[in-house]
Amino acid sequence: MDTTAVILEEPHRLDLRRIVLDAPGEDDVVVEVCWSGISTGTERLLWTGAMPDFPGMGYPLVPGYESVGQVIRAPVASGLRVGQTVYVPGARCFGEVRALFGGAAGRLVTGADRVWPIDPALGACGTLMALAATAYNALPAEDAPQPDLIIGHGVLGRLLARLAVTRGAAPVVWERTAARRGGAEGYVVIDPELDTRRDYRCIVDASGDGAQLDALIGRLAHGGEIVLAGFYADRLSFAFPPAFMREARLRVAAEWRRPAMTAVRALIDTGRLSLEGLVTHEEFAGDAARAYRTAFNDPDCLKMVLDWRLCA
Repeated sequence: MDTTAVILEEPHRLDLRRIVLDAPGEDDVVVEVCWSGISTGTERLLWTGAMPDFPGMGYPLVPGYESVGQVIRAPVASGLRVGQTVYVPGARCFGEVRALFGGAAGRLVTGADRVWPIDPALGACGTLMALAATAYNALPAEDAPQPDLIIGHGVLGRLLARLAVTRGAAPVVWERTAARRGGAEGYVVIDPELDTRRDYRCIVDASGDGAQLDALIGRLAHGGEIVLAGFYADRLSFAFPPAFMREARLRVAAEWRRPAMTAVRALIDTGRLSLEGLVTHEEFAGDAARAYRTAFNDPDCLKMVLDWRLCA
């Protein structure tokens, strides 16, 4: 088999071309991709060449970890069926072309244990499953103080806020870009320059901007926690005395695991968590170069999704 895939040949150079797929093994599923999302965090770092030394890093590569499609081949023992809609967090099936994380292609071959059945009614919004699970993983335990300050009102920040609301919280969200302050339900979004509070118990950073760590520590209550939920290309540092005086706690939560995906899927299926309003832009996969530029440069673009349905 072969497929059309997005190939980052090197920083700032993207191609869309045919590529041979590895033959599926007996435990593999083959998925015809309908949509894949573009990450403005990790994929931007791959695009600019700023990605830190990461397992599997190197060019050329197939990016992406947010794919939704239909099963066209499945092992009998997997419980999957042909025609079923699934979420795929990337694949490594492109021969000598690296996959970091290998989801931006019209067809994928991966282990059956790596795909997640989802409601087909989600459509392109299903590409947000990993981000929703990442947000869920960043939340404290349910019996701990929930986020009362979230940094950034992009897709991850909105998912964090929506999840916090399901737990009875009413967080404040900081957003510097005026165009992104709309769309809040059950929480408030403000310009950080207007906020004078310095008693936040749990701050979750979804911005990926490590330069503001000192400022965030200064906003904590005694014993408060900062959760680093973004992806940080630069080395993080902070002044010790303010953190010492507050007995501040720092936690890294950048990845999701199976329990988080299971929990998020249950929240979506029961209507407690909505993914609506987060996918703002969609492009035909054949226009991938333009789609990536829009995703990275247009402040009105919360989430860009590539449509592969005519481009397998």
